[in-house]
Amino acid sequence: QVQLVESGGGLVQAGGSLRLSCAASGIISTSNIRGWYRQAPGKQRELVAGITSSGRTNYADSVKGRFTISRDNAKNTVYLQMDSLKPEDTAVYYCNAVRMSTDYWGQGTQVTVSS
Repeated sequence: QVQLVESGGGLVQAGGSLRLSCAASGIISTSNIRGWYRQAPGKQRELVAGITSSGRTNYADSVKGRFTISRDNAKNTVYLQMDSLKPEDTAVYYCNAVRMSTDYWGQGTQVTVSS
């Protein structure tokens, strides 16, 4: 059984910070986790931050310098540190993993940034 469980979302004022966690279990390890995506109402899901199995990271232009993706292999968890949050960061954030060409998604965690 595969599980990706996101947590850490919530309501925060503009300029604040949140740290999202994606805990993997089952056949998924942190090396399978590819990154964080988000989907705002009426918009397509978009990549926010990616991480390769070797640890290389990449970010959407809109979050560069504000968000940081990292992982803790011992805890089988990938994190997304979000600083200097803006109202336009409001969305449901999802963790994505790929294993043997199959995509896996968590249930998502809501992030709401008030102005």
